[in-house]
Amino acid sequence: MIDVKLICIGKIKESFLNEAISEYSKRIKPMANLKIIELKEFTTNDTNKNLIEESKLILSNINSDDYVVTLERLGKEFTSVEFSEFIDKHYSFSNKKLTFVIGSSDGLHESIKERSDYKLSFSKMTFPHQLMRVIFLEQTYRALSILNNMKYHK
Repeated sequence: MIDVKLICIGKIKESFLNEAISEYSKRIKPMANLKIIELKEFTTNDTNKNLIEESKLILSNINSDDYVVTLERLGKEFTSVEFSEFIDKHYSFSNKKLTFVIGSSDGLHESIKERSDYKLSFSKMTFPHQLMRVIFLEQTYRALSILNNMKYHK
């Protein structure tokens, strides 16, 4: 079974986002081992200090056998089919676990970008990082549906 780990900064406060996260997580679980790690967001007036502290937490949750994919505005863009192919090819040719990272509202520290094995963008647009979690889970569900020949993707 496919392993997908999502490391994200910040708690989701909005109930409608939590409901969507719960729904897509439930849909993903029959097709993949999904682990969501929610880490503390630092919100002092010093953005760089916040990013450094968040990066320490992120790095402490990354294992040596993780293939790290950071979600970044300037990363490579995929169609939904290409994203499913990315996941399929990864598990066909690698024994590393896919670990996706969504930063805070301040983004990601350079140390995380340097640790990244692949930079992925879901759009050139900027999304709230909390909403990005829902978008990521929906697209992951869609990709797994494509790989499992389900009718979800049209």
